[in-house]
Amino acid sequence: MKTKRAILLGIAIWIIAVLFYSISYYVPILENPNTQANVVLFIVVIPLVWFGCSFYYKKDKKTHGLKVAQTMLLTSVALDALITVPLFEIPNGGSHYTFFTSIGFWIIAFEFLLVAVLYWYVCVYPQNITARQ
Repeated sequence: MKTKRAILLGIAIWIIAVLFYSISYYVPILENPNTQANVVLFIVVIPLVWFGCSFYYKKDKKTHGLKVAQTMLLTSVALDALITVPLFEIPNGGSHYTFFTSIGFWIIAFEFLLVAVLYWYVCVYPQNITARQ
């Protein structure tokens, strides 16, 4: 596994996701801005993770999608713990506990893993099967 590559992609995904999350507060569509930001994040994570996986698998076709997904997700979670929560959540009355126990966080984390694993099964696994034959 190319760990450094997966970590860098996790950082890139986190940066872009935080930008979309933050910008969503300035375009009021729903009544609840927090719900709106989570919906935007839920939508944006799909193409971000898919593109990140496509970039990762240009160089490594052997690593299972779950390992890549876990590395990228844990990188994003670490950045959330170190940057997002102290800069955005705590000043607004939140905490690490409320952030990481939020159902929205876990839904998006599961989605992150699911998209990466689906990418592997759709785009990488079939190539590995044909290469073996």
